[in-house]
Amino acid sequence: MFDYDEEAERYDASRGGEARAAAAASAVLGLIPEGTVTLLDAACGTGIVTRRLAEADLDVTGADAAYGMLRRATERVPGRVVLADIRQLPFPCASFDAVSAIWLLHLLDDAEKVVAEAARVLRPGGVFVATVDKAASHDVGSDIDAVMAPRPRRAARDRSDLVASYADRHALLPAGRASFRGCGQGRAPARAAADVRRGWYTLLPPGEPLTEKLASRLEQLPGQHVPRQEPEFKLRAFRKPGPVPRPGPELGSGPLPSPTSSPGPPTDA
Repeated sequence: MFDYDEEAERYDASRGGEARAAAAASAVLGLIPEGTVTLLDAACGTGIVTRRLAEADLDVTGADAAYGMLRRATERVPGRVVLADIRQLPFPCASFDAVSAIWLLHLLDDAEKVVAEAARVLRPGGVFVATVDKAASHDVGSDIDAVMAPRPRRAARDRSDLVASYADRHALLPAGRASFRGCGQGRAPARAAADVRRGWYTLLPPGEPLTEKLASRLEQLPGQHVPRQEPEFKLRAFRKPGPVPRPGPELGSGPLPSPTSSPGPPTDA
């Protein structure tokens, strides 16, 4: 299991940093309705996207299960993050106008619980926005992808049609699609080989014959340090039936609940 507490200090730099965060936040903002005031950023990680959502004049709350990631998030959005299991949120029903879940659903065997909780905490007319098809987004048809084609793959848990079926079961209606560039995430062969050897690819344990074979083939590709095409991440939005939320004195008021004591799933990757 990937250790997000250990990875927190280098997480942003290894995943596109501020440029990727800006692209993600812009795409999310484009899918939430006018009049949105309160937003929950589920699995907020280091808060790098959360901060940009807050800068858009939203009353934003971040929630995550990893202590290390939340320590970084509290530096970016102080007083606006809580430790929480994203599958069992510590918020009452109808608490938020919008919920975002960026780079989360692909990590979970029980991703439907995230969709169910989003539906529960949304106000009528509110929107849930989530990334989908993350693994597929990284397959850009490069020579790296050709080398990695023989690797075993786990069934995608954030397939767009699967997430849509979860939304439908929890009475959320399709409300839009968007995409954004994974800035700084084009893979270079040398980095890909190192990641394979350190066990970053699911179902390729370090030291196994296939792991070593694929890493060696990656090291033979030309342009070892030249990044290939960047991925294009996809977003789906789903709306809770009811009137679109409008600003009012009751929105965004009141203190945050106390953090939960038992962390849940890992944060985004």
